[in-house]
Amino acid sequence: MPFDNLNDSEELRYLEDLKVGKRDAFDFIYARYSKMLLPKMQRMIKSSEIADELMQDVFLKVWLNKSEIDLEKSFKGWIFTIAQNTIYAYYRKLALDIKMQRHLLETFAEFYNQTEDYIFNKERLSLLNEAIEKLPAQRRQIFKLCRIEGKSYQEAAEILSLSPSTVSNQLVSATKYIKRYVFFHAQEFILLCIAAYLKK
Repeated sequence: MPFDNLNDSEELRYLEDLKVGKRDAFDFIYARYSKMLLPKMQRMIKSSEIADELMQDVFLKVWLNKSEIDLEKSFKGWIFTIAQNTIYAYYRKLALDIKMQRHLLETFAEFYNQTEDYIFNKERLSLLNEAIEKLPAQRRQIFKLCRIEGKSYQEAAEILSLSPSTVSNQLVSATKYIKRYVFFHAQEFILLCIAAYLKK
């Protein structure tokens, strides 16, 4: 969504005051932008009460991060990005609910089942690494040996002094956990979650 590069002169004066913590400046910004944000957030959330709570979160973040306001850039772009990230965080939290996960796995079964191509996509490497680091030590070693380094069950078993069947079982568990972690934390999945929710 394109934004104006410059703020109008009236807003600029208030933003300068906001950066140094003046409350009347915050009140001005709140009055101006809450009118823009709330209808958009209500459409995204479909709950006026929750949308209002999230909007309060947005303005709390604005206040806490007021020193980061760049007067040379669009304030509208900045606050809309904060609002968007706040909504994504809400849906991410919602998506981590066990009942919601079951529903979403059924809804996006085909998408979820693209295991190898999905979790090893270069765009998700940071998520993959996060998931690997959360594994128990032995399971993490097995996953790295077999999935990252390409070793066979037998080779991994010899390196770790384990039976091939133990390696196999641990690898299945590791892959299942990593797949689920990456799926439920990926940004595009959050968008799918929002889309599914809005279709209700």
